Amino acid sequence: MESISFNACLQESIQNNWDLDALSDYGAQTFRYKDVARIIEKLHIILEASGVRQGDKVAICGRNTARWGIAFLATITYGAVAVPILHEFHPEQIHDIVNHSDSKLLFVGDQVWPQLDIEKMPGLEGVFANSSDEYRILHGRTEKVTYARENLNRLFGERFPMNFRARDIQYYKDSPEEMAVLNYTSGTTSNSKGVMIPFRALWSNVKFAAEVYDDHVKPGENVVSILPTAHMYGMAFEFLYEMTRGAHVTFLGKTPSPTVMLRAFEELKPKVVIAVPLLIEKIVRKAIFPKINAPAIRLALMTPLLRDRIKLNIRRKMQKAFGDNFFEIIVGGAAMNQDIEIFLKGIGFNYTIGYGATECAPIICYAPWNKFVQGSCGKAAPRMEVRIDSADPQHVPGEILARGMNVMLGYYKNEEATAATLDKEGWYHTGDLGIMDAEGNVFIKGRSKNMLLGANGQNIYPEEIEDKLSSLPYVTECVVIQKGEQLYGLVYTDPDELRKGAISRNGLEAQMEVNRTELNKIVPAYARLHAIKLVDEEFEKTPKKSIKRYKYMDYPVEG
Repeated sequence: MESISFNACLQESIQNNWDLDALSDYGAQTFRYKDVARIIEKLHIILEASGVRQGDKVAICGRNTARWGIAFLATITYGAVAVPILHEFHPEQIHDIVNHSDSKLLFVGDQVWPQLDIEKMPGLEGVFANSSDEYRILHGRTEKVTYARENLNRLFGERFPMNFRARDIQYYKDSPEEMAVLNYTSGTTSNSKGVMIPFRALWSNVKFAAEVYDDHVKPGENVVSILPTAHMYGMAFEFLYEMTRGAHVTFLGKTPSPTVMLRAFEELKPKVVIAVPLLIEKIVRKAIFPKINAPAIRLALMTPLLRDRIKLNIRRKMQKAFGDNFFEIIVGGAAMNQDIEIFLKGIGFNYTIGYGATECAPIICYAPWNKFVQGSCGKAAPRMEVRIDSADPQHVPGEILARGMNVMLGYYKNEEATAATLDKEGWYHTGDLGIMDAEGNVFIKGRSKNMLLGANGQNIYPEEIEDKLSSLPYVTECVVIQKGEQLYGLVYTDPDELRKGAISRNGLEAQMEVNRTELNKIVPAYARLHAIKLVDEEFEKTPKKSIKRYKYMDYPVEG
């Protein structure tokens, strides 16, 4: 029987890929697997000196870097619980998470530390910098912690007097139901909750990735880390799987611009690309659509003899944009715009859309690109069950429920929220609404918390209206809200688009009225917009680039 142990998988990979590159900061330092192993052992000495025991919490907050990754691995291979915290969180949120999680240590990025107040985190025994100078100590509550850091090399030499070798590694033997990660949700509809992720869920997600990728991703292959590793999507599929496979992960650091991303793809030629819809949509809208909308190209696309050749050329350009070496682009974290999806399917692009949640670490549904049904998010992933809570799940949307090895233990110190989300039969209630076809493909219709009620009791799914609205001119981002019996569209327009179109504010408002008229022709009467209101700044988003729509429900629409 196969051992269900994440730490065992990681230990075996490090030992087997000792001399290969493991983690790099783009354009900077690279760590081989043996370098990662050495630093992990040094951090174990620090954890021990700090009084950290198995099951204690260690917080990690900072941009995506190799040292962030090593601190994470050191924590879980010691048997402590990693608490990844997004560096974009407000300082008060970071204080609250450190305290709520009962974290004993904090590894923190240089850009975050000056904003924090150590007096507001009284439970911390020590704070260490996730920077290039080997985790310098920023705060030590006891002399033992300070002594261990200042004498780390000597203590390491005493622990391994005959030199440190691959066979010296002995990581903590994890049990399936033990908590490995305490991940605080970003929350598009509510405040953060601490999701308790067990070792079995980490193992199952890594196993899933191995089942999908292993024929394509070999030891030494490149993967570019774009998504936040403090979020389960990026953590599982741009970091943890790769570390158990012997692949080489390059972190782009701060949120990269499309230019930096495309340059990294061209240089590193990653074997697999993990993305959120916003990234794909930006590249298609800015680099592809302007070219194919040229009159000569549009005319050629109407000519059967030229159509296939042009589609092939477009597909090759798309593939080249992502390094021209990937076998599949996996999109997740939010819904894909329908027009973009139709376009990608039409040119035969190797993409698929998955579905997951922090509470499932994260995978729930997936289908490979060549079996992916347009508009769906795949079928239940291995070791997972999915069902629709509906009397007619093929036609009437109901809540999507998931059960299996990937599901969380519950919410930390929040029994009420746990009971409301995990039922007695082990089903995780996602809060998402969907249908399922006869083959098991799941189609998401929206979030139950987002669903609006029409004047005559109709269920209105704002995501479906937003999908159509976002395809109209000068609509970069949008949110549909309800005021009384009226629906309003809030729209943000990219300033670059305004400059290209040489359009004034009055002209933009007039265009939005045209957009509203066109939209209302193609949606049911009960889903028509009463007005479109312009928003001057980008909508606030979660790390998955989903709009935090709950922040805009009371947006003023009068005037």
